[in-house]
Amino acid sequence: MPERLVRFRAPDGQVAWGLVQEQEVLPLLAPPFGLPHRDAPIAIHERLPAGPSLALADCEPLAPCRPSKIVGVGTNYRAHAEEMGRTLPSVPKVFLKAPSAVADPGSPILIPPRTKRVDHEAELAVVIARVTSRVREEDALDHVLGYTAANDVTARDFQRADGVFARGKGFDTFCPLGPSIALGLDPSDLRVRAWVNGELRQDGTTADMVFSVPELIAFVSEVMTLFPGDVILTGTPAGVGPLEDGDEVVVEVEEVGRLHSPVFDRDDRG
Repeated sequence: MPERLVRFRAPDGQVAWGLVQEQEVLPLLAPPFGLPHRDAPIAIHERLPAGPSLALADCEPLAPCRPSKIVGVGTNYRAHAEEMGRTLPSVPKVFLKAPSAVADPGSPILIPPRTKRVDHEAELAVVIARVTSRVREEDALDHVLGYTAANDVTARDFQRADGVFARGKGFDTFCPLGPSIALGLDPSDLRVRAWVNGELRQDGTTADMVFSVPELIAFVSEVMTLFPGDVILTGTPAGVGPLEDGDEVVVEVEEVGRLHSPVFDRDDRG
């Protein structure tokens, strides 16, 4: 298993990052950003404070980063393009998702009033390590801290009605992230799956992506500077489907972990 980072609330209420070691967490003195991914595990160990570790079960899991921006990529899996009746893009179809959409592992996805269709979209998410601008494709992975699981929740009827993505994908709670950031993975062939109430809905692999992770980082960073903790959502496999009040959705990315989210109508939560 790769080394994994978590962001958590400790029993004393403090929020910190830590390195997972079996059923314990070793807290970090500082956020784990600013270095190329290939050096990250060494740098992380050097930042560990002296003192005892914490029991993982006693730490409340939080979204593993707080991005200044979330860059989504549409129609980036061949099988998903086929199920949606879309042609494959010639360049990445990027959009921005509101940072306020980020939701912690285990926290609810809230279905907005008036929407008729809210879909799950299981995705591999790239977490940026350091300031990244106009990076070459061959150097792109040096700018990655690691990878986490994401659910690019989408109000499909709003997306189709608007013709753009901002409203349909921008609601609060529409971007669950976690439960950890896995370090040093090869992102080229990872299995990405989603279950709703125990039923397998999505089952694909990143090998089906039209544009690879290095291609996406190079393309996006040519347009906008990426900052430490920013996230690129790399697209979703075939099998997207609706969520309803009372559902439980699980997104799993191979070697990263499982991201659990209950689903409620927003009116049920105020």
